[in-house]
Amino acid sequence: MHGGELARLQDIERAAGRWFRDIGMAEIADDDPPTLDELARHRRAGLAWVAADPADVPVAYLLADPLDGDLHVEQVSVHPDHAHQGIGRSLLEHLADRAAAEGVPALTLTTFRDVPWNAPYYARCGFVLLEDAELGPGLRDVREKEAAHGLDRWPRVCMRRPHGRG
Repeated sequence: MHGGELARLQDIERAAGRWFRDIGMAEIADDDPPTLDELARHRRAGLAWVAADPADVPVAYLLADPLDGDLHVEQVSVHPDHAHQGIGRSLLEHLADRAAAEGVPALTLTTFRDVPWNAPYYARCGFVLLEDAELGPGLRDVREKEAAHGLDRWPRVCMRRPHGRG
């Protein structure tokens, strides 16, 4: 993945933001995408995956980080022109397969509770809600950073998907 492709991932993120604008979450729609440095760091670490169309143009991506012994889905975005085709789920399944192959027990993520393509979608993909008492120090830190960034203006949840679900 070269610099132009990394910039394309930023474009995917910006385009995906339009769905948030449509439901009154303009602040989320206007939030900056991951920086080119962040994307390159994930790429170098082998923790970035891209789905491309038949012309080999990126249309979706997933970033992950090791966290609390699991693999944490930092970001998954699908360009709206390619939504509802199972691309996001395919990226999640790829990550789950990698986690299983590496002996990582589960995937985790944080997401908006009431946004249809967030927590309800992830529940259909096998993720379960975590109670505060179930959060490891890494997930607690992620949530604190999200709150400091203003994301708690809308209800947020942590979710986990052990192997064999979904």
